[in-house]
Amino acid sequence: MSYDGRLMRQALARFDEDKQRRAENFRARERAVYTKCPRIEEIDRELSHTMAKIIASGLRRGTDPRPAIEALREENLNLQQEKRLLLTRLGLPGDYLEEKPKCSRCNDTGFLGSEVCSCLRGYYAREQNKELSGLLDLGSQCFENFNFDYYSSVPDSDLGVSPRTNMERVYDICQDYAHEFSPKSGNLLLTGGTGLGKTFLSASIARVVSASGHSVVYDTAGHIFARFEAQKFGRDDGENADTAVSRALGCDLLILDDLGTELMTSFVHSAMYQIVNTRLITGKKTVISTNLSPDELGRRYGAPVLSRLQGEYQMLLFFGEDIRRQKKK
Repeated sequence: MSYDGRLMRQALARFDEDKQRRAENFRARERAVYTKCPRIEEIDRELSHTMAKIIASGLRRGTDPRPAIEALREENLNLQQEKRLLLTRLGLPGDYLEEKPKCSRCNDTGFLGSEVCSCLRGYYAREQNKELSGLLDLGSQCFENFNFDYYSSVPDSDLGVSPRTNMERVYDICQDYAHEFSPKSGNLLLTGGTGLGKTFLSASIARVVSASGHSVVYDTAGHIFARFEAQKFGRDDGENADTAVSRALGCDLLILDDLGTELMTSFVHSAMYQIVNTRLITGKKTVISTNLSPDELGRRYGAPVLSRLQGEYQMLLFFGEDIRRQKKK
């Protein structure tokens, strides 16, 4: 699993802020208890001194430290028992003043060796969703809100299947793809007319895959091609082009929306090949949505791109009546 460096830094900042906030809340809770029962503060002070004595006895040379350590350990246990009793008398749990990590797996470090812990991945996913929400309506574009009523149950005369039956199949494939996403997943090509749900399902996939902690880049083809062009010709107008290109090529899942609506140039032709070929070589996964048919994709981006799309992508056909037009009726 790969992570965007900028988003991970933001996630770590939020992670550390929350960790600091929990520590401050614990100190406040501790002070409140000390005010109610000064003896508990004395016990905590004695416990810290006892631990220092145990360590010192273990390091002392020339004598057998075991008897002294055993006596100090007994003293420590007695103090802890008295503390728990006093807390119980205050109506509090016996472990009320034990500072426990929120995540027992990593002890609030965020890492398990060299691996990112699931708790930090949750912060990363939230930062990523904030960024995705700038392009997507993540509040409503989700699998749960998909409406099949816009798709006719009348079979298409040419295809022999109704738009609704077809869309139920497409929906199931997209949902399974999102929930089971992994480095072993394939690539999807969503193709068909305008207003048939391609962007909605692409956004739904982005939402689920991002929430699982994978790095996701969702953008229009036109904007991504513009960032590639800015990198090549040194024209930056906001986000650093090198960073944008690196993210597009290296993220776990790239969702390229509205392919074919951009102004076609020789540079776009080569950038498209670079994106498709590089991500296939590195094993990164891609979802492409387009209004173009496979033949139109071949004429526009060339035979090498079409060959890779046909050989390495699962094509999902969208057909029916434009949903936007139906909503205006």
